[in-house]
Amino acid sequence: MISASDRKNAIKLIDEAKRSGAREVAACKELGISHRTLQRWRHPGTPLEDQRPVVERPEPKNKLSKDEVGKILKTVNQPEFQSLPPSQIVPILADRGEYIASESTMYRVMRNHKLQNHRGRAKEPSARPPSTHCATGPNEVWMWDISWLPGPVRGIFFYMYFIMDLYSRKIVGWEV
Repeated sequence: MISASDRKNAIKLIDEAKRSGAREVAACKELGISHRTLQRWRHPGTPLEDQRPVVERPEPKNKLSKDEVGKILKTVNQPEFQSLPPSQIVPILADRGEYIASESTMYRVMRNHKLQNHRGRAKEPSARPPSTHCATGPNEVWMWDISWLPGPVRGIFFYMYFIMDLYSRKIVGWEV
């Protein structure tokens, strides 16, 4: 969105370049605008300010009414559903032959009303950093892995189990 002062300045610079012998299209390209934009800015009926931020946008025809939102909130907060996510609520209601809203709509309404948090009696998931192991010398920490080795026939593999020392990166033991 270009402000009115920048528009006036751009028109003035393009006019000056045109008087100096430059082509209008090339001058527009140099400023990073199309020639059609310049024509639109010069048109007497065009407002100087960009109207996109102040235009009144119509509401979508399929927007949920307050009653529908209220029904979703009432259903989600019922004792039998208060510990369930919408991914489980919608199928339960469908088994009863009821349809209130889609799963994504329920999630959106819950998020807008700050209900999209941990639901239920289970403990909330906690984010723990992955555990790391530190070896300051040999034979303190061992780790293991299983690798596939190609066999004598295509499609047949051998499993190689091995134990490796974390500090020295040497294989301590293995078996195929």
